[in-house]
Amino acid sequence: MFMDKCCAKPPKAEGMELEEIKDKKKIKGTVVLMKKNALDMHDLKASLLDRVHELFGKRVSLQLISAVHTDPANGSKGKLGKAAYLEKWLKRITPLTAGETVFTVTFEWHESMGVPGAFIVKNHHHSQFYLRTVTLEDVPGHGRVHFVCNSWVYPTRRYKYDRVFFSNKTYLPSQTPEPLRKYREEELVNLRGNGKGKLKEWDRVYDYDSYNDLGMPEKGPKFGRPALGRSMEHPYPRRGRTGRKPNKKDPNTESRLFLLSLNIYVPRDERFNLVKFSDFLAYAVKSLFQILIPEIAALFDKTINEFDSFQDVLDLYEGGVKLPNDATIKKIRECLPWEMIRELARNDGEKLMKFPMPAVIKEDRSAWRTDEEFARETLAGVNPVIISGLREFPPASKLDPKAYGNQKSTITKEHIERNMNGLTVEEALKSNKLFILNHHDALMPYLRRINSTSTKTYATRTLFLLQEDETLKPLAIELSLPHPQGDSHGAVSKVFTPAQEGVEGSVWQLAKAYAAVNDSGYHQLVCHWLNTHAVIEPFIIASNRRLSVVHPIYKLLHPHFRDTMNINAMARQTLINAGGVLELTVFPGKYALEMSSAIYRTWVFTEQALPADLIKRGMAVPDSSSPNGLKLLIEDYPYAVDGLEIWSAIETWVTEYCSFYYSSDEVVKEDTEIQSWWEEIRNEGHGDLKDEPWWPQMKTRAELIQACTIIIWVASAFHAAVNFGQYPYAGYLPNRPTVSRRFMPEPGTPEYAELEKDPDLAFLKTITAQFQTLLGVSLIEVLSRHSADEIYLGQRETPEWTSDAEPLAAFERFGKKLIEIENRIMERNNDSRLKNRTGPVKMPYTLLYPNTSDYSREGGLTGKGIPNSISI
Repeated sequence: MFMDKCCAKPPKAEGMELEEIKDKKKIKGTVVLMKKNALDMHDLKASLLDRVHELFGKRVSLQLISAVHTDPANGSKGKLGKAAYLEKWLKRITPLTAGETVFTVTFEWHESMGVPGAFIVKNHHHSQFYLRTVTLEDVPGHGRVHFVCNSWVYPTRRYKYDRVFFSNKTYLPSQTPEPLRKYREEELVNLRGNGKGKLKEWDRVYDYDSYNDLGMPEKGPKFGRPALGRSMEHPYPRRGRTGRKPNKKDPNTESRLFLLSLNIYVPRDERFNLVKFSDFLAYAVKSLFQILIPEIAALFDKTINEFDSFQDVLDLYEGGVKLPNDATIKKIRECLPWEMIRELARNDGEKLMKFPMPAVIKEDRSAWRTDEEFARETLAGVNPVIISGLREFPPASKLDPKAYGNQKSTITKEHIERNMNGLTVEEALKSNKLFILNHHDALMPYLRRINSTSTKTYATRTLFLLQEDETLKPLAIELSLPHPQGDSHGAVSKVFTPAQEGVEGSVWQLAKAYAAVNDSGYHQLVCHWLNTHAVIEPFIIASNRRLSVVHPIYKLLHPHFRDTMNINAMARQTLINAGGVLELTVFPGKYALEMSSAIYRTWVFTEQALPADLIKRGMAVPDSSSPNGLKLLIEDYPYAVDGLEIWSAIETWVTEYCSFYYSSDEVVKEDTEIQSWWEEIRNEGHGDLKDEPWWPQMKTRAELIQACTIIIWVASAFHAAVNFGQYPYAGYLPNRPTVSRRFMPEPGTPEYAELEKDPDLAFLKTITAQFQTLLGVSLIEVLSRHSADEIYLGQRETPEWTSDAEPLAAFERFGKKLIEIENRIMERNNDSRLKNRTGPVKMPYTLLYPNTSDYSREGGLTGKGIPNSISI
């Protein structure tokens, strides 16, 4: 009795026990996940080991966290419920192909603890799984609670902290429920890491580094490349840190992985999912065959690595390449996962060993050669973002005359006025009818070095006249070289004017080709790579380091960051590295990325807004009476007309969304996460430009709306405009050559005689060689495809991405607005008065067709659709 009295637990009041029993409830939950072996078909071992762990009680647990009550014993964090386990793991048969698995879980929860605002998941299995969503039904007093996770969860031994997921509630930092505050802060600390050591696949660290991983100094000086970024000599945006060791030959260069390795570190949640990865590999396999088969055939040709005629080029698409027999295809299929086979054996008419017919030659094999189409593509081609209004004649240069001498254009009135439909230069300038495609200043500082390689090219200026029917007419092309006596002596230039017949017509075709080479290289390196892929990555890193997943701006921007870090990492590994595909196929060669660094000096964040860009380029003027606040100087400018509608829709959506969470400028200023986010973007992500005066201060709601609109525009519509037209326009490389291998032939030379005798052969000998053509076309075919899991602007991967009704309604309005824009684009393309919409090649402009209405998940070379993010 004595012992019983001393050792027994103190008795509870009977009423308290009853109250506790009443308070305790069972909450049913649904967990949707994908097991590792569903995304890696050959990892049967992992699946088996997970089942063994399950048998021995090493299971997957979830523990709810109260959003209402804190626990002093847990550091004043939210009270924890009892751990619950996924049920019937052993009974779930994992499908061979990728797919989700649904599990149930039953929680014990005390009603007095209020609503759960987060949960901790612990994976005691052998392998990781992808946790998609968790849904709680009938939470006492609150009903349904939904958690959007979309994250890989590795075994607990891989983490030094708990994996925490929050419900789909949205909170500014100051509004975070007190029990969740520390969880929110600690999660951001975990994602920032400590800046040390090599990062592993299960690390979730977002950190910065310079582009010091492009060179391979161990292969000799030819493969050395300067580090870009964290340097005034070579400024550049930051990329994601991998933590790999320095190269043994050069401590300033990061060591590289095996060339074809796809295991370069990016945070696991940033990597391609199975469908995207399988599509990507399938395209790469197809491209490899498409390169090898013609190359093998060329070994028996009379001129190795040359196209002998335009028919040779057309044979790449028209079936001149023999297809392998069924047995060969069967063997290939046996080695590939199901998702890849689906892509390799598409039912849309594409064949495994043949390039698809590029749209630019689909209707007419020769219309690409016309002056009208050459001019139209500056407004509705793959690079419609360079053409500018001419403000002075002759065109001037902004290069430093002390370093580069006189770089003023040598184009005279006599060169152009005879083709100006009766106008004088002064009249045309005054009426805003002269336009220029100007690559002179960007290329001239690098041209001497570029031409010391196998490339032989010029810095070009091309002038156009705007005609009454809104089409552009080429007037002159100036080809310039550095002075042989040194840069300070200025440029040596020649001017060419339109001609249609005889050798003069052939010379004019070559002049257009040199201008196209300039435009192709600048497009790929600057408009595409630098101005989308490279400049967006710092925003992705900063957003994950400084904005909680429950922050409204994180939820707004996150869909626009999907897959970008992964595709950029793969680009550093195989495309933009020393000796990579880009250096092999685009004319600046080994100087390509270094040249883009010089151009990054002039990058201005606020000028990435489409209205600001159009005004800066002299393509529009402010006009308060116009719907978008400006008037286009070329009314039939398809990129700008469609783009301004998209821009306006994005801006309206962002304004409505931000206004819901930020009632005043004060709320923006007091948002600690937004302030640290913007400070880090400026001082670290784009740190080489941190002292520029144009940076928004991020003190007002208008500045926040402006910044978010620009980020979304660049990641979605702008990237779509300069990416997905690559194969439709440049898949036929004579239309958009990327390299020139010899200079313009001079009268009296054998090259000039060849031009007179066989102009087509002379043209083909001047532009990109056969192997580089096959390599380049294969690359842009991969880059121009939409994957089968594409999520377009106005769509979301998860419908319940927030629990707030008004933002959901605003997003629905945004989607409806985009579908209205789709209809107007199709109407414009069918309007025969708008000649720039289709042109001589009969190719409608659809690169800014949103495709919001398409949920088919077909993908492919559609030439239309604005994905949410830079995902390829």
